[in-house]
Amino acid sequence: MTQTASKGQDFEAVAAHSPQAVAEFNDHHSSLLNRVQHRLHQTPALVPLIVLVLSIAVFGALLGSKFFSPFSLTLILQQVQIVGILAAAQSIVILTAGIDLSVGAIMVLSSVVMGQFTFRYGFPAELAVVCGLICGTFCGFINGVLVAKVKLPPFIVTLGMWQIVLASNFLYSANETIRAQDIEANAPILQFFGEKLRVGGAIFTYGVIFMVLLILFMAYVLRHTAWGRHVYAVGDDKDAAELSGVKTDRVLISVYAISGLICAFAGWALIGRIGSVSPTSGQLGNIESITAVVIGGISLFGGRGSILGSLFGALIVGVFTLGLRLLGADAQWTYLLIGVLIIGAVAVDQWIRKVSQ
Repeated sequence: MTQTASKGQDFEAVAAHSPQAVAEFNDHHSSLLNRVQHRLHQTPALVPLIVLVLSIAVFGALLGSKFFSPFSLTLILQQVQIVGILAAAQSIVILTAGIDLSVGAIMVLSSVVMGQFTFRYGFPAELAVVCGLICGTFCGFINGVLVAKVKLPPFIVTLGMWQIVLASNFLYSANETIRAQDIEANAPILQFFGEKLRVGGAIFTYGVIFMVLLILFMAYVLRHTAWGRHVYAVGDDKDAAELSGVKTDRVLISVYAISGLICAFAGWALIGRIGSVSPTSGQLGNIESITAVVIGGISLFGGRGSILGSLFGALIVGVFTLGLRLLGADAQWTYLLIGVLIIGAVAVDQWIRKVSQ
């Protein structure tokens, strides 16, 4: 007790005679915290990348070669290709401080249009694909007009569009599935993204390659073009962007239209993934895409984040899903852990925003 009191008195004496030493001690810890914060602020994809690497390391240690085999690792890519493409569409919308709840429905409707135009109306499959891409772009364009020109909240607009497109999908298709055998025999181009490419023991699909190229292309566009900088500016502060000369309405409409186009490509990839055209597939695409984007570190408040992070977010979900399945765990553990990751990602985003103020 005497020694403890003596040490306490010594510290107080030093603090009294040398307050600068205490200040320097606090500044050291404060500056370290600020450095971490600024690093995360400058590189938003860093956190999901670290989580992805750690999750791969943990499941690799638990499962060994069973998880680290080329087949297993490329299987993860195949499983997340649709979510990864949708996450690219969702990312550019969320970067403008919006949200798109209709991405999954637009994806499915676009795939149904491709199938129906080919088999019901006798269109050449290539032209049917173009019609499906136009359909997705048009749905996104309507979202953009309602958000930008009518000034309706993105949540309400896309929630309504989700219901409209979902109903239109079932009414138009009469809830009929076009079988994989018919597509393979008469319109194989519809299954193009499902074709496999073998590299050693790894198996890639054209859908996986498209997903990676799309993410890289969008990352370049967002970082190195005027349009990309305007997207970030609108999400950061729309009023300030307008005062600086950015045509914010045009940017918002283009963002939602491009999002719709990407969703249409996801619809094409969906046909390749499942082999058939099914109006009931992919209905959770909106939730899964938002999950990937949030875990990927893109701020729900807009204006901050990297589209590469959304790819990492989708891969994290894929790693957890496959790893827990190989461990024989109940599927509910996957949802539990993903829920924890979502809350943790939002908490980290809030912390970064708070410290940077």
